[in-house]
Amino acid sequence: MTNPYAEWFEQLRAEYGEQLGAMPLPEGLPEHLRDLIAHHDEEAIQFMIKLAWQFGAQVGYAAGSRQSETPSPRIKTSRVQA
Repeated sequence: MTNPYAEWFEQLRAEYGEQLGAMPLPEGLPEHLRDLIAHHDEEAIQFMIKLAWQFGAQVGYAAGSRQSETPSPRIKTSRVQA
């Protein structure tokens, strides 16, 4: 059975890998991540991924909310009564 997250991740890596590969990480973060991997600190790595996921979800939600905030058309009301 295939893992849908692994497939999704690989699709994103194929699509954006070159672009993101050129993006520098904050100083010290790559070394810290290598250290976590070397010490098999899965809990810390999962925490980092959860933070990134949460921040990404918040940014996506905010962007979607701004797009849906299109001004509604003004309805002219008439004061004429029959």
